[in-house]
Parts: sequence; structure tokens; C-alpha cells
Amino acid sequence: MGRLFGTDGIRGEANQYPMDGLTAFRVGQAMAVTIKGDARDHQPVVIIGKDTRISGDMLEGALVAGITSMGVDVCPLGVLPTPAIAYFTISTGACAGIVISASHNPYEDNGIKVFGGNGFKLSDHQEEAIEALIFKDTLSQFTPAPEKMGRIRRMDNILAQYVGFLKEHFPSNLSMAGMKIVLDTANGATHEAAPALFEALGAHVTVIHNRPDGININHSCGSQHTADLEKKVRETGAAAGFAFDGDGDRLISVDEKVRKLTGDQILLICARDLKKEGRLQNNLLVSTVMSNLGLARACGKYGIDRHESPVGDRYVLKDMQRLGAVIGGEESGHIILLEHHSTSDGIITAMQILAVMLKEKKPLSELSQMMDVYPQKLVNVPVREKPEIASVPRLVEIIRQVETELGREGRVLVRYSGTQNLCRVMVEAATMAMTEKYCREIADQVRESLG
Repeated sequence: MGRLFGTDGIRGEANQYPMDGLTAFRVGQAMAVTIKGDARDHQPVVIIGKDTRISGDMLEGALVAGITSMGVDVCPLGVLPTPAIAYFTISTGACAGIVISASHNPYEDNGIKVFGGNGFKLSDHQEEAIEALIFKDTLSQFTPAPEKMGRIRRMDNILAQYVGFLKEHFPSNLSMAGMKIVLDTANGATHEAAPALFEALGAHVTVIHNRPDGININHSCGSQHTADLEKKVRETGAAAGFAFDGDGDRLISVDEKVRKLTGDQILLICARDLKKEGRLQNNLLVSTVMSNLGLARACGKYGIDRHESPVGDRYVLKDMQRLGAVIGGEESGHIILLEHHSTSDGIITAMQILAVMLKEKKPLSELSQMMDVYPQKLVNVPVREKPEIASVPRLVEIIRQVETELGREGRVLVRYSGTQNLCRVMVEAATMAMTEKYCREIADQVRESLG
């Protein structure tokens, strides 16, 4: 049946467990025990949402059973984007929010993401504490008396409430009236919320891949596969196209000339707008070590400071909070705008792009030219072991040689996968020919030294 794993949740891709109801039941129990310890003076509640994959119903039922069996109430909200669950966790005063989703992965996979009562994802330490309860097999000692079992609570007008929240984050002095846009909802969690929001704001909306059947989520569509979106933008003459991933926290855009923007380009468009309006706190943008070299160059051009975090939106957020930044994200399309939400929200990101287009009175193609995207090549090389890169002399030598030849017009990043026996070799250079040449040279040496 695939895998149950946490995508930025219990416990990231580093730990994957067989997907079954019993595992989800135990996760629910452990969550409840942890929550009860932090909410001694009131009846705790957990919000649960899910994307459209077929296993979501089964896992939801198991989680609900596990949580209520430990004396904690549950409010299941059904299919909603991941950021909607973060919002409702905050707005209802719930102790935690759980999302059943495997993000951009195929329908066979599923996972669990967890938000604390503040709407932010749990820390590694908090997740480790929950895992410890699961694997110590001591949950039975926390079972309450029958009369103290948890209950299921219900909420009404959920979609309307979330759309109302989203509308508050589009400038009231701007109008999308008559603007043509195309949405690809990946047959996922945004298939109702995204069209409802943009139609309410007056846009002329064309929607594709918005008929989920449980197994077509992310299938040749959404943020990972934009061919259909590009085709529809061309057919309709739209000003922009937006592709979400399965749970709606990631966004990739297509301009009116049918050219795809990277997450880095979106970050720069939004960051420069914040700077022009005096809202770029600490003049800082946070991105990851995988961000394109073009982003660093553009930030220098526009006087924006940039900090590099490790790969993963949780690490981007951690550095944003530590450094006092209001914007950060990943090249993959996770964009965190802390003025608007506690987590990345693809719909909010799309609204901000459209707002900049309207304020600047410029097409998206022109805005995207603020950043030159350097050609990038990434090769995953199977390895038998993972010694420190610095301890492999011949590999260090070839990396230094390539870095010297590239100078300031390129870069090299060699790192191991955190979950697989792979070494990831990434090279950026001024031309694709150079990029492929240098990437091949380093990858060949990885194979020789470690393969």
C-alpha cells in the first residue's frame, strides 16, 4: 500500500514506516499523550485535514481513534490545503493540527504533518519525543477511564472561512477584475479553495486537474509537471498560470509567454516588492544552499541581504525566525511569507505575485527578468558509504579544480542524501555545456572513489 512517512512531519523522510492503520493509530495516541501534558487546564482539541489520496480516509479514521482513545477531542475538517489546517489550528485555539498528505508524491504514498498550536510545524525535538512514545510501546499506561474518552467535534462553513481568511491577504486597493489566470490544482487539496478564492477576487479563472478520484493526485500535473498548465495558458491567453502541489503549500508559476518561473524567481519578485514598500524586515531574504546562483546575483543588484539555510522549508523557517526575516523559501516553490501566514501557502503566494503585477503594471514575463537563472545540473550518484567529503582526497581535488575554473561565474555543491545511499552533485555555470561537463567530471570521481 505504499508508505506512511512524515513530509516535514513525523519524522521527515529519514524515517519511513509501513503504511497501515495501526501505525497511524499509535501516532494519534502518542500525539494525544503529548498534547494532554501541555494542556492540563482545559480539554485539548486536535484539528485534522487531508489531501485527496485514497488512503486518507483510512488514516484519518485511525488517527481519530488513536487520539480520542487517549482523552483528546478531534475536529476533522476533511480535504483542505495544508496551510488551511495551520490557519484553523490557530483560529480555533486547538492544541495541534495534523495533515494527512504526502505532498507532491504519488497517490501510493501518504504521510503525516503536524502543526503546534501556534501554527508552526513541530521541531525535531518535539517529533522525537512523540516517536519515543510510539516505539517504547508504553502507550497503554496512559489510557484514560471510559468516561474521559475524547469526542469528535464538527465545524461548519469550513471552505468559506478559509477563503475569507485568504481574501484578507490581497490588497484592498487592487482588483483582479477581468484578469485571466489558469490554475492547476493537481487533483489535490486546493481543487475547491483556489478557484473559489480567485473567482471571489474577480479573476477570470480557468481550472485544470481539479477532479480528484483518489489516485490521480499529482499524476502528470501540478507543480512537478507543468506541461498541461503551459498549454492552457497559451490557449486562453492568460496573464499567468499557477500550479500547486498535492497539499497546496508549494507553487510554480508560468508567465504569459508560457515560460516557467522557478521558486527563486518568485522569491525575488516578492522580496523586491517588500523592499520597495519598506516591509522587508532586516532587509533579509532566506533561501537554501540549493538556490540558484542567479538569486544571489540579483539580491546583490537590488541591495537585498540573503541568508542560506539547509535544504527543507522547516530549516528556512527556523532561520527566518532566528534572524527576523519575513520572507524565505526554496527553489522548489515553498514560499514562506510570515506577514501573511505561519507556513508556506501556494494560494497566498499566487496572490502576492498577481498583486505585484498589478502594482507595477508589468507582465509576469518582465518581472521574472529581474533574475538571470544560471543553468543547473544535478546528478545523484549511488555510493557504498558516506565518509566526510573532505576526507576523500581525489574528490576534494576535483571539486577545488572545478571551483577554480568556474570562479565567480558558477558554483559546486556536493552533499549526501539524508535518506538514501546517494551523493548529490550539483553544478551551476554560465552555460549548460559547462554545467554538464563539470558535473560529469565530479560525478565520475564520486563513482570511482565511493561507488
